[in-house]
Amino acid sequence: MRFFATCAKGLEYLLRDELVAQGAQSVREAQAGVHFEGALVDGYRACLESRLASRVLLPIARFDAADPEQLAAGVAAIDWSGHLAADGTLAVDAVCVISQIKHSQYAAQRVKDAIVDQFRAVAGTRPGVDLERPDLRLNLHLKRDQATLSIDLAGTSLHRRGWHANPVDAPLKENLAAAILLRGAWPAIHAGGGALVDPMCGSGTLLIEGALMAADVAPGLHRDYFGFLGWRGHDAALWAGLLADAKARAERGLRELAGVFYGSDIDPAAIRAAARNAQAAGVAGFIRLERHDVLRLQRPAGLERGLVVCNPPYGERLGERAELPALYRGLGQALAQQFGHWQAALIISDEALGHALGLGAHKRYRLYNGALECSLLLIDLAPRERREPKPLSDGALMLKNRAEKNWRNLRKRAEREGIENLRVYDRDLPEYAAAVDLYLAREELAPRAAPQRWLHVQEYQAPASVAEDVAQLRLRELVRVFGEVFEVPRERIALKTRKRGKGGARYGRFDARGAWLLAREGNLDFRINLFDYLDTGLFLDHRLVRAKLGELARGQSFLNLFAYTASASVHAAAGGASETTSVDLSATYLEWATRNLLQNGYSGREHRLVQVDAMAFLASDRGRYGVIYVDPPTFSNSKRAEDFDVQRDHVALLKACLPRLASGGVVVFSNNYRRFRLDEEALAAAFEIEDWSRGSIPFDFVRNPSIHGCWLLRRRSPWAR
Repeated sequence: MRFFATCAKGLEYLLRDELVAQGAQSVREAQAGVHFEGALVDGYRACLESRLASRVLLPIARFDAADPEQLAAGVAAIDWSGHLAADGTLAVDAVCVISQIKHSQYAAQRVKDAIVDQFRAVAGTRPGVDLERPDLRLNLHLKRDQATLSIDLAGTSLHRRGWHANPVDAPLKENLAAAILLRGAWPAIHAGGGALVDPMCGSGTLLIEGALMAADVAPGLHRDYFGFLGWRGHDAALWAGLLADAKARAERGLRELAGVFYGSDIDPAAIRAAARNAQAAGVAGFIRLERHDVLRLQRPAGLERGLVVCNPPYGERLGERAELPALYRGLGQALAQQFGHWQAALIISDEALGHALGLGAHKRYRLYNGALECSLLLIDLAPRERREPKPLSDGALMLKNRAEKNWRNLRKRAEREGIENLRVYDRDLPEYAAAVDLYLAREELAPRAAPQRWLHVQEYQAPASVAEDVAQLRLRELVRVFGEVFEVPRERIALKTRKRGKGGARYGRFDARGAWLLAREGNLDFRINLFDYLDTGLFLDHRLVRAKLGELARGQSFLNLFAYTASASVHAAAGGASETTSVDLSATYLEWATRNLLQNGYSGREHRLVQVDAMAFLASDRGRYGVIYVDPPTFSNSKRAEDFDVQRDHVALLKACLPRLASGGVVVFSNNYRRFRLDEEALAAAFEIEDWSRGSIPFDFVRNPSIHGCWLLRRRSPWAR
């Protein structure tokens, strides 16, 4: 007999090897399945023993089916009395691919009608229809007008093992769980005395599959229904023998099974579901379940090796996605710190989230959880041997000397003025073209922990005369040197590199680590992110500008246009502003701004956040503000607002502020366009202008005084000439 075992895409080669091990012949993989040959017992064995197959199909006919009549005729040519009793039940599944008959439900209906008509004509009665558990389930595969009609020996998908009666949200199918365990080498790890840990166990699928696999319990042993049980070609004695052998092996395996299975989850409903499923599967006594989150994950005492297996959440629901990078980062840290010499097998749906783990995978496999494409990461958690670093090159030694000199010059003043975040290098040596900022920050998830040093490195575009490999080598040397000088490990160094793309150089893709930090400026805390965005959330070159705004805003209504993360609004509120309004077009930045305000105790109607284009706000708002802060981008081409160019449009923007500016008020205008020229002639009639650019540059940025410009614009008296 010829069979076709279906499976999820990505499992074909695993299924092929599994069927070969079970004694199948002429095994060859195909898309989403495996062809094999053997006796009927081999088809039965695949239904009972395969951990990876979804269905096992037994083709009984192939014929042309270019139209509905030809399809019906091909079905009618089969003697159905050898397959189904006249009073039995029937169901038909159909798939149509590149055929003139395109509607699968219609094709299934025509197959069912042809069978029913044959029984009615011969026996005077007809089979019934049972879509859930029929006596005979047929599968029609119609491709290029060629029909293959098969008996579905499984009847229902084989991932339904018979014990998973209490699934929680987004369950992992059992055959995909088995694939993860096999790719993670769980059978070999168990044979070597290893344990299995799932730190986000959900309803327990991976743990239960792992226990049943270790005990050699056939995956179909708990099922009470297969498609062949009502089929008239069924050999009951043959099946009974297979079943008896599987039961005997399961009893032996469970007697010898050790309790090396550990699961945890933060959701109490998941823990309850996992316990019920383990009980139904007969392995409850071998699995230890605890309720806690991944930050409390610990290696089981006394177990030096094993496999950590996990299906972390994908964040498909609205609002969940933003929280996932921090969760993945916490998982990665727990694995690195607790599970030396173990292996890990993690399935992820988003490569950016995989980067957030902070762990290097030695193998990757593409799998599908339903229709969702995922990656399976296999990770060796054994600590890497420390190698003695290579001696620094002459250029790197010069760079190290410069970094140490810079720090000697900056450190005393920074400590004296209480400055914890500052620029320590800015292309001082042309060969090492980067800006380096030092932050002293605490992790948001551990706000009471001692602050640590972090480095933020932004590469400048190397000249065309410098070969790319040379530029990359210099950048690696720069990261190493500053890590050594400031005693910052590589995992706390954020590196933003530039890559060539359409339109010139640009920064490449960023991480999604979710490494949210709290950085202090004066007596205020600000939420920053060094890894996931081009800008960190706190412009260090505007430190003095923010302090000035705090002074000017005392007792005033404060308006912050292009508010970004509202650090200026926080300073204004701390300086005694009567109210603040922060305007930005980005929902992401306004959410960030909200957290900055709340972090420092500012909330309520006095601190308003508005998601709208700045020009549209100025045109529609009717408020009056004593201080208006305008710090626009150099340019913007947002789809939700008119294109903006700071050189071209700054006059119109600043004049639009006039109706909103209270008597005696001031507009503080800054921007980072290095070739910017304020059009004083166009603004002189409306404003008294003070160029405060030089005074607004902090001491750690004096090496680059053109990094921004800043002007104070006060409404000119109507009597002034």
